[in-house]
Amino acid sequence: MEHFADRLRAAPQSRLQRGAAAEALELARELARRAQALEEPGVEPREMPDAGMFAAADQITVAGHDLEVVLSGDADVAEAVQLVEEAQKRAGV
Repeated sequence: MEHFADRLRAAPQSRLQRGAAAEALELARELARRAQALEEPGVEPREMPDAGMFAAADQITVAGHDLEVVLSGDADVAEAVQLVEEAQKRAGV
């Protein structure tokens, strides 16, 4: 997650505009949704807002750390890592 965030921060604006920022936002929303589902089962998760392409790296960092705090097993961690790796590949950074 940190690696992906760092790559986004270093990416040129043109790459962010071509989809890297959108991919990062979708990942952040998914990580946040999963964290909220574990923290508040049965409560409708709130959607992380779009704070703009330059905030996408910070959004995945925050959402990832929130999820990390509530994950309970190695399988859950491995699944989250896979989500991040796949998103980074799709983002092309």
